[in-house]
Amino acid sequence: MRIGRVPVIVCCVLLLAVAPATAPTPTAGQEAAPLTLALPSAPGQPDPELARITRPLVRLAESLRPALVQVRARGRAAAAAPPNGGEAPDGRGPRRGVGSGFLVSPEGHVITNHHVVQGVRSVEVRLHDGRRLAARVLGSDARTDLAVLKIDGVADLPVMRLGDSDGLQVGELVMALGNPFGLEQSVTLGIVSRKPVRSGVAGPGFQFILTDAAVNPGNSGGPLVNMAGEVVGVNSAATSRGSIGFAIPSRVVQAVAPVLATRGKMTWGWLGVTMSDIEEEPAAAAPGAPLEGGALVREVRPDEPAARGGVKPGDVVVEVDGKPVREPRDLQQIVTGLPPGRTVPLAVLRDGRRETLTVQIGEAPDPTP
Repeated sequence: MRIGRVPVIVCCVLLLAVAPATAPTPTAGQEAAPLTLALPSAPGQPDPELARITRPLVRLAESLRPALVQVRARGRAAAAAPPNGGEAPDGRGPRRGVGSGFLVSPEGHVITNHHVVQGVRSVEVRLHDGRRLAARVLGSDARTDLAVLKIDGVADLPVMRLGDSDGLQVGELVMALGNPFGLEQSVTLGIVSRKPVRSGVAGPGFQFILTDAAVNPGNSGGPLVNMAGEVVGVNSAATSRGSIGFAIPSRVVQAVAPVLATRGKMTWGWLGVTMSDIEEEPAAAAPGAPLEGGALVREVRPDEPAARGGVKPGDVVVEVDGKPVREPRDLQQIVTGLPPGRTVPLAVLRDGRRETLTVQIGEAPDPTP
């Protein structure tokens, strides 16, 4: 907090430097001169060009706010404090988290973050019109940090529609909506700093959307929208200084939310290996392995799908189920998107030769402590 006081101290010093040594005081019987403020004779007119730019932004924010909700979760947390999810546990009583969410169906389905509602006893949703309603957690997934809530006994609620996160461009304007610090209905404006890598697989290992639109504590679960008013991401976290926000791509939401709403959880594929980038550790690969990409297998866990399929440390995985693997992230995305129990071909480079193994995909263990 010392750093935060520096600008205040500097300002005070500058003000003292320009102030007169002794301030004149009114003599007995003399009144101080009245203060007259210069006020416009007529309301000021905004610059036409600036008004042309700002009016659509104002209309966009107004149109989105009715579908933005505040999420209040009460109960004891099952894990450590969330990265950006409102009030952290104080160790003396129940955790009371304040986050954000947005309506995606007129019947009261709400998208928010997993870490906002993780391990809580009850959830309350506050609507734009001030109503406070109880909500059920239909499903939640730690790997994607997504959760789906349901408000019962409502209809004809305003909704937000999902957009195409793969179509985002770096530099594109976006709005982040939420309830920072427990306050209501906040809107910040910024640009896309980095877009997620286009991929047909939606699962753990996805890349976040990075934005400089402010994502403060309590904004977790709120929407990141493009200038068409479409949700392209779900705000999830921010850097410690809040300069960069992270949003879950809408592509992931489209794949995960319907499953959470009907089944309550996600099942992700699993191999049971530890990987690294082949280009960073070429000496660790099996002798003769070429270095044009792939995922280097560092460790194979005993009695896991990869071990049962014949995968060995030093193998370089270059293809799974017919899809190329250029880096460990590719392998993770492909495997997690496969249904447990499915048998797939897995191509590896071993001793300078390409071999094709057959692996039955397992189910990933629950990462929640």
